[in-house]
Amino acid sequence: MIAVIQRVSEASVEINGHVSGKINMGLVILLGIEEADSHEDIQWLARKVANLRIFNDEAGVMNKSILEVKGEVLLISQFTLHASTKKGNRPSYIKAAKPGIAVPLYEAFIRQLSIEIGKGVQTGEFGADMKVSLTNDGPVTIIIDTKDKK
Repeated sequence: MIAVIQRVSEASVEINGHVSGKINMGLVILLGIEEADSHEDIQWLARKVANLRIFNDEAGVMNKSILEVKGEVLLISQFTLHASTKKGNRPSYIKAAKPGIAVPLYEAFIRQLSIEIGKGVQTGEFGADMKVSLTNDGPVTIIIDTKDKK
């Protein structure tokens, strides 16, 4: 799994002119799932996101987690994070999991992250054409690949 995590002051996702998810201060997570991902990856990544200290403390130092600031999360599935650009100019998405594998893992990640942060997670819709709007705060953007966890 690859997660692109952005600290935001606000964010929303729109599908067919309808807002399906909206948050104030918190995190936008773009999540790419590949065929080799497992429930171990879900648990590790959800725990890592919940405890990632990228929010400012009273001294202005990034030292607080989403739990400590009581922030919100907007999770968006994004298969293009697994794009391979090694050959030619048209990206290949061969590493991205097909919906039969990706959807259950995406849904399991939503459930696990909700448990880790102690509240619901706003989402887009898997496979939909989405318009994501956000105000990146900092800017702070972190990329985590569960294949690099060891």
